[in-house]
Amino acid sequence: MNMAAHECLLQLHDEHFKLEDYQSGVPRWCTGCGDNAILTAVQRLCRDEGLRPEKTVFVSGIGCSSRFPHYMKTYGFHGIHGRALPIAEGVRMARPDLHVFVNTGDGDCCSIGAAHWIHAIRYNMNLTVFLHDNQIYGLTKKQASPTSPRGTKSNTTPRGSYLEALNPLTVTLGVQNVSFVAQAADWIPESLFDIVKAAYHHKGLSFVRIIQRCPEWLPDAFDPWMHDPKRVLMLTHENGIKISSGLSGLYTNQEQHDPSNMNRAREIASCIDPIPVGILYRNEEVPCYEDLRRSKVLRTTEYLKAGLDSELDKVTVWPE
Repeated sequence: MNMAAHECLLQLHDEHFKLEDYQSGVPRWCTGCGDNAILTAVQRLCRDEGLRPEKTVFVSGIGCSSRFPHYMKTYGFHGIHGRALPIAEGVRMARPDLHVFVNTGDGDCCSIGAAHWIHAIRYNMNLTVFLHDNQIYGLTKKQASPTSPRGTKSNTTPRGSYLEALNPLTVTLGVQNVSFVAQAADWIPESLFDIVKAAYHHKGLSFVRIIQRCPEWLPDAFDPWMHDPKRVLMLTHENGIKISSGLSGLYTNQEQHDPSNMNRAREIASCIDPIPVGILYRNEEVPCYEDLRRSKVLRTTEYLKAGLDSELDKVTVWPE
């Protein structure tokens, strides 16, 4: 029997979790920060899916978004700047039985972590990745990030940033083996949760860019889209997400987008006004790297010891 004895015992009765089972401490994000909405959506996902805290891992790098593991009563790893994805990949390879999530920011992922981001998409390991994109370095007090719009005045660009912003959606859709790309907005909690849920259920690397407000350093950045629902393009499809009647009545600018259509996904990803919200691309046929490497065998203590002994034996000088 592959299942551990304690897991069998746990399945003898129904497990029911509450939001409080996933809450750890009081978030220290600024009042009105979009990270709070993301945290709520993810905790709700864990509760609704019945994810056992001891079987769930959140990995992050450095930044406001990367405080996420501190507020989840699960396993967590607060890594160094830009290195959340390789850490999560290591967890996934060693423990394929765990639910592995990654929380990263626009600076953490798209600047110092850009190389890891590109190759993580290519490897397509079974990870759920949330890019918290507020278009600014928040934790270090307002420096321009790779996704800051041209003209953004910050401590590092006092005359306004010179370059056009990097688009995380078009970049991700241009990488070989991409299998899931979506975009959400923190001020639309219903679609945010639906996208988070779809990303979790996708087998492969789910990349979700979440447009996230920063009330401290860019307080008005997304006001035009918040106050005018027609400037949001809601993507709906039977193979994507469905929009409730209440949400549909407010966000009337909609498109029936088949997420298997890569060419249209790239066109939509290039649009910044209106901003698209929904699943842009999904392909269940892309193989996961950990499956190709046959890493489903759990690395028990005995397994690791045998491996170490085997390697050490190669260089051991035995007495005659």
